[in-house]
Amino acid sequence: MPIPDPENLALLDAFGPHRAYERDRAQAPGAPADTHLVKTHCCFCGQQCGIQLAVRDNAVVGFEPWYDFPFNKGKLCPKGIKRYLQNQHPDRLVHAYAKDASAPEGFRALPYAAAIARVASEIERIQTQHGADAFAVLTGASLTTEKAYLMGKFAHMTLRTANIDYNGRLCMVSAGAGNKKAFGVDRAANPWDDILGAEVLLIAGANIAECAPITTDYVWQARERGARIIVVDPRLTPLARTADLFLPVKPGRDVALFNGILHLMIENDWLDRAFIDEHTVGFEALAEHVAEWTPARTAEVTGIAEPLIRQAAAMWGQARTSFLMHARGIEHHSHGVQNVLGAINLVLASGRIGREFCGYATITGQGNGQGGREHGQKCDQLPGGRDLGDPEHRAYIADVWGMRPDELPQPGVDAYEIFRKVERDEVRGLLSICFNPVVSLPDNNFIRAMLDKLEFYVAIDFFMNETARYADVVLPGSLHEEDEGTVTQTEGRVIKINKAVDCPGEARQDWIIIQDIARALGRERGLTFANPEAIFDELRVASRGGLCDYSGITYDKIERQYGVFWPCPDTDPDGEPCPDHPGTPRLFEPGSWNSVARGAGPFYFADGKARFNVARYAPPTEVVDDAFPIILTTGRVVSQFLSGAQTRRIGPLVDHQPEPRVEIHPRLAERFGIAHDDWVRVSSRRGECTLQANVVRTIRPDTVFIPYHWAGRKSVNQLTISAQDPISKIPEFKVCAVKLEKATAPAYRADLEPQQ
Repeated sequence: MPIPDPENLALLDAFGPHRAYERDRAQAPGAPADTHLVKTHCCFCGQQCGIQLAVRDNAVVGFEPWYDFPFNKGKLCPKGIKRYLQNQHPDRLVHAYAKDASAPEGFRALPYAAAIARVASEIERIQTQHGADAFAVLTGASLTTEKAYLMGKFAHMTLRTANIDYNGRLCMVSAGAGNKKAFGVDRAANPWDDILGAEVLLIAGANIAECAPITTDYVWQARERGARIIVVDPRLTPLARTADLFLPVKPGRDVALFNGILHLMIENDWLDRAFIDEHTVGFEALAEHVAEWTPARTAEVTGIAEPLIRQAAAMWGQARTSFLMHARGIEHHSHGVQNVLGAINLVLASGRIGREFCGYATITGQGNGQGGREHGQKCDQLPGGRDLGDPEHRAYIADVWGMRPDELPQPGVDAYEIFRKVERDEVRGLLSICFNPVVSLPDNNFIRAMLDKLEFYVAIDFFMNETARYADVVLPGSLHEEDEGTVTQTEGRVIKINKAVDCPGEARQDWIIIQDIARALGRERGLTFANPEAIFDELRVASRGGLCDYSGITYDKIERQYGVFWPCPDTDPDGEPCPDHPGTPRLFEPGSWNSVARGAGPFYFADGKARFNVARYAPPTEVVDDAFPIILTTGRVVSQFLSGAQTRRIGPLVDHQPEPRVEIHPRLAERFGIAHDDWVRVSSRRGECTLQANVVRTIRPDTVFIPYHWAGRKSVNQLTISAQDPISKIPEFKVCAVKLEKATAPAYRADLEPQQ
């Protein structure tokens, strides 16, 4: 039974068939004669690089580069190169399971039909006894867009529950909220090719060398053409080591830095006054606010020397072309939206957006982080980027779905608040798919307690992840390569995932499982799709006229064009059918077809103008004190992805970094008598973990760093705080207060040592 101890996952290695394929390739270039190639995409981050999977005997046995796909042109990161090793993994779930304390592993195999019947029975019982909202749904931003759409429809139409949200709540929501406040729409403004001709690149809170390596290649190409690079980060990341200017910001103080830079831009008149006057609103109020952010005050708050702040302002302010990118480093805060707005203000004040080599983008973290936040699986959202609370939007989607608007639930709450509802007995049952909250949510000891408290929990997954161990029923879902559908990658390009192999055993494609549950409930109306393309065709109709308009996108067009950038409507500005609309690679171009169709300027407000927003500084929710004097920040490493449920099962990636370490500056290590490789206990007000020290000079002396991909006693999210941004509800993963103590090896390490 494929349910290994999560503490021992680091010991798993890759296995035979895949290494055999590598030997075949070494002997003769190209795939063996009995192997065929399937053009698809990597299953991990939001770049969604093109890849060709090598398939033999219904198994993925290797890969070949896909040189024609324009984003990565054959290049892959370490995770992409080894992603094929998850296929046919011995941990693959091939049966449904039911919790059974008497079984050796705590679960017993269950026939698929019986498992579906049990799930439907429990949903019916809980909703009958406690109301529709007593059953909640948690989904994932790595699902295809078709599945994301289906999950929203399943929750809102089939279950009639308000309580659905997704794990993009931990990723892109602060960026999305800031983008909508400033631009009226949430999408990267530019294709990545615009990076190549920018004179200055400002990269804030984005360790792209480890988290988005192919984006690093774009940055390197820009540097070779003369671009200067500014990196803002508490750590001297690999990219920062080669930057022209590194700004080691104190965690949680990014908005103060952006305000300070804008103060100097105004003082020196490094502004595009014509752009500000013609295309924006609100600059005067913002200028009044940043007047107080003098270089001296900015230096005091951010921990960055005043000359560096002045240098950054001059580099950015005087450039002719520029590109600003950010990621979770500025977003994972209780004021993450303010950080995002501060960054956007720099872009708008310079007027460098909506034209070639002048851009702004948020670097998407999850595999479908863009498409997964557009079509209805967020707690307040309907397909097409519509708002669940808007009467006009409700009426349109209700018509598409064949129901009355008043039958749709009102907006629900975020993913973390759903667990608080469990604590208050407002949520009694839960279905999750593509979500591992025991590892990925902050203060995860609280999450464990709430999972134990549920009356019924069903998890859909392809591996028995750490959260699924709390489930009453586990349903075997599908790997990326076992299904087809679309995702929208970090640029806003809709691309196609192609099926390479069949699901093994009794595993099912996820969209089939959801429809089987609906059928067992006797509520299958609207959930009888024959295939993913049928789901996509309905999504196209549901998105028509919305912010995220996919109506002119088809599977065939995606294949022909190597992806289609939305918006791509199916009518022209005069309302005539337009099947050949090419899509919109660059948003916000004055006079573009996209802006003409809206009858206004380039931005997505009624007057066509972007909004400056006063971005207010506030300190992190938890600041250091005598009891907890050190700042903890978290993030990724190059060989692992998100909660590690997949990458911790791929041997070569495990070999690269088998366990998490705590990164400590030598000055801080000396203060506590800690040497490299020593064991260190890191404690917060919520929990503790004991890890080995990695003593490095590439981090601020007042800060420690721990990656978040590991589970159990190695999980840094035992320590993190559940404080959330009041607008986006994103948790404050990037800052909390901790203390350090030199320690001995934890007890679980003894279990991993070979027996004498």
